Amino acid sequence: MGNEAYVYTVDEALLSLGFGKFQTLVLAYAGIGWLSEAMEMMLLSFVGPAIRTEWGISDRQESFISSVVFAGMLIGACTWGFVSDNYGRRMGFLFTALVTSLAGFASAIAPNYICLVVFRFVVGVGLGGGHVLASWFLEFIPAPNRGTWMIVFTFFWTVGTILQAAVAWLVMPLFGWRWLVALSSLPSFLLLLFFNATPESPRYLCKRDKTDEAMVILSRIASMNEASLPPGVLGLNSLQEDYASSSNVNLSEASPLITTKGKDGLKVFLDLLSPKLIRSTLLLWLVFFGNAFGYYGVVLLTSELSGTTRKCNSNLTRPSHLQDDASLYRDVFLTSVAEAPGLLLAALAVDKVGRKASMYGMLFTCCAFLGPLIWPQKEVITTALLFGARACVTASFNIIYIYTPEVYPTSVRSTGMGVATAIGRIGGMVCPMVAVSLVENCRQTEAILLFELVVFVAGVAATFFSLETKGRDLMA
Repeated sequence: MGNEAYVYTVDEALLSLGFGKFQTLVLAYAGIGWLSEAMEMMLLSFVGPAIRTEWGISDRQESFISSVVFAGMLIGACTWGFVSDNYGRRMGFLFTALVTSLAGFASAIAPNYICLVVFRFVVGVGLGGGHVLASWFLEFIPAPNRGTWMIVFTFFWTVGTILQAAVAWLVMPLFGWRWLVALSSLPSFLLLLFFNATPESPRYLCKRDKTDEAMVILSRIASMNEASLPPGVLGLNSLQEDYASSSNVNLSEASPLITTKGKDGLKVFLDLLSPKLIRSTLLLWLVFFGNAFGYYGVVLLTSELSGTTRKCNSNLTRPSHLQDDASLYRDVFLTSVAEAPGLLLAALAVDKVGRKASMYGMLFTCCAFLGPLIWPQKEVITTALLFGARACVTASFNIIYIYTPEVYPTSVRSTGMGVATAIGRIGGMVCPMVAVSLVENCRQTEAILLFELVVFVAGVAATFFSLETKGRDLMA
């Protein structure tokens, strides 16, 4: 017994190495990908109205430009998650960056509406893999401050939304929507330029019995962070006992999931609905749908209420006179800035209050901000309420992106995250086709009530999560 080497886990190694220069570089790389996705999504607030004016398309066709992106993301979220779990995290985000950048530039030179719709759909397929970068970064962070650093990571999304609004404000009046679309694709190309320098996740390598390769990466982290690995040898980490005690799960039933290495997509998907994970999986789907519906609803609602062609004689929260384009850019910019305090709220709560309470607290508060919009309000009050609603739904959205990969084991982490985000994409896809169209037809009261209902149901679902992952090691 005394001659046996101590076996330490990846979590223990990361805890010993701390968060240093290596993780900072990983954060920067993953953050650029997150910023890229945010810019492409915010693009929908500006391109639709401009194309409607230039090509004379209908309101329904304008909404379809947004919906088709979410349809592509729905496919991409499942596809890239499966690729990431079976062929590596690096392979997952390589193809997402490649597809997004190429299709993004193609969108800028689209000759007609049909081509634009096709290119934006392909962009959506690429954007659907954004969660792979989130999971990849998560797997390099020590457990005690994982929530805080994930909030820092999601701050890149906020930077992307603010940057897109600012760029649109500067570029659109002078050069038009095509230049804006082209510039929005540049961050994805940066991912391709630095791809060769990115490391594979040591957790993924351990699950593939590539412990020697994982040790090379951990040694690299130790060198860059000027820290030391624990004495002994690297082994697989597992939270089976800890998880089982929290979820009332029979470990003998759960063990096949933990050791899954196959590449059967259907089997991996069915693992998400195993007795061990079915409750968390279904609740995550509800919360993701509600978050996406609420978030993109607030984003698109801002542009709809500030649109230059929107004029309703009743049930409208802004004055009936038409606003100019500068007003649209200003309102979208101001509500985008709301994501900064939203992230601050999430950062303060996620590692102290916990994931669950932070999520449902933010969702219920979002409902409180949206409530007064049921009745006509002055423009400044409308903007302020949308500011508060966006701050809260941003906080909740970022927390669910932290919580979800913490619930799943490494073998299905990206797939589980991908399917959950795909359900969220359905919410984003339905939103412009249903809720925003109500606003366009001067039925804002019904639209706000729909937002309230969906976000409230998501908040209730969050209260039923059985597992609190604050401070826990990731499952093997």
